[in-house]
Amino acid sequence: MPNAMPETLYVVDDDADVRDSLQWLLESVGLHVISYDTALAFLQGYTAGACGCIVMDVRMPGLSGINAQKQLPDYGIDLPVIMISAHGNIDMAVTAMTQGAVTFLQKPFDDQALIDHVQHALEKDRAHRLRQGALSGRKQRYESLTKRERQVFEQVVAGLSNQEIADKLGINRKTVEGHRANMLAKMAVGSLAELVQAAVSLGVVSS
Repeated sequence: MPNAMPETLYVVDDDADVRDSLQWLLESVGLHVISYDTALAFLQGYTAGACGCIVMDVRMPGLSGINAQKQLPDYGIDLPVIMISAHGNIDMAVTAMTQGAVTFLQKPFDDQALIDHVQHALEKDRAHRLRQGALSGRKQRYESLTKRERQVFEQVVAGLSNQEIADKLGINRKTVEGHRANMLAKMAVGSLAELVQAAVSLGVVSS
């Protein structure tokens, strides 16, 4: 299900001129921008569940961008991060990228390059949310299965035939076929491959 909130570009930089410049640039291509002068202000001001991405300076007074990036999960923030810096070095870039940053840009950077990276980050966030939404729906469908249907589910993805499942569960084959049909309908899958894929994503079986 699409997120009800608009995509937001969060700009976090202690330099007012940089914030204003980035806000003007990004709004000029139709993006919704909110800017913060400190990393802590961003962490505390973020609206839970908001979608979009973050453009954050590496070096700021108080909480640095690198350390703020580490704390994002603690605040329930799961957004792509673009790190920027006027004083970047290889170590900073490696740390930022290792922690999951989409990219690391050194100031001054080309306006179009930043816009391209932002669009890529937004696409990444959309794809991630679609996957999360699909997984959430899949979990709900799995939870709707009866205990017996879950048992049949597990045996089907393990590769057992209806007769083998019947023997293992101590029930007759016709009963297995009924549970299997109900289970497949509830899981909304059209093939064994789709069922196995669902089982792997749910952790019912390992990949």
